[in-house]
Amino acid sequence: MLEKIKQLREIDKAKKIFLATIPFIILLMLYSLASTLRHQDNANDKILPSISQMADAFYIKAFVKDRRTDQYILWQDTFASLKRLAGGIFFAAILGIIIALHIAMLPKLDMLLSPFLIFISMIPPLAILPIIFIAFGVNELVKIMLITIGIFPIITRDLVLTIQKMPKQLITKAKTLGATQAQIIYTIILPQVTPRLINVIRLSLGMGWMLLIAGEAIASTEGLGYRIFLVRRYLAMDVIIPYVFWITLLGFLIDKTLYWISKNKYHWYCKT
Repeated sequence: MLEKIKQLREIDKAKKIFLATIPFIILLMLYSLASTLRHQDNANDKILPSISQMADAFYIKAFVKDRRTDQYILWQDTFASLKRLAGGIFFAAILGIIIALHIAMLPKLDMLLSPFLIFISMIPPLAILPIIFIAFGVNELVKIMLITIGIFPIITRDLVLTIQKMPKQLITKAKTLGATQAQIIYTIILPQVTPRLINVIRLSLGMGWMLLIAGEAIASTEGLGYRIFLVRRYLAMDVIIPYVFWITLLGFLIDKTLYWISKNKYHWYCKT
């Protein structure tokens, strides 16, 4: 009986993987067809490069050293972008959870900061992009700050709502047992909202990538966003499209890594 259940689960898993690949296969076939039709009319067409052309361009960027910098361009760009993205998300997470913990647990601080937090969360980050660059220059810090400023209000508001939905009995019992306000915040509430913080970071990755690419496009000498906007003037779609897919793959891997951490370290949260 157990063997049959195991076999059925394996079949369901294989079926799930197969069904999940169908949209990708269809997209690849449609693109190949469109690319072939365009190249029949114009062999030098740059708008829809063939899959082999994109593979060649990706190989050159990834495994052939650039003559000017003596670096592998793709890995240099990837490291620069991931460093900025990680820095921005890290500071946004730290700032967001500190503010959220104290707003949710201290009523006076809630009255003081909540309206301001709602106000700044309504400001489109890209709208203040020129202001940030004018105020802080075009160094590495400004790109990290752009991501932090764009993400931390989202993280903060989500965590505040999460804390406010927690059972009041938990806090009441802690106070009855003599716990101080600091102990309640850092030893009871913080562990409860940490898995939610991981999930909010996962949801904020798209915004983080968007802000990163915008920042790199305006003022940078390396990075995935910088490279895309650098080669667009030459209509180098054989470079742009693989870079877009590479960014998507990195985002997918980061998301799955965070999910794995949440599932294994906070399995009790994933089951709720």
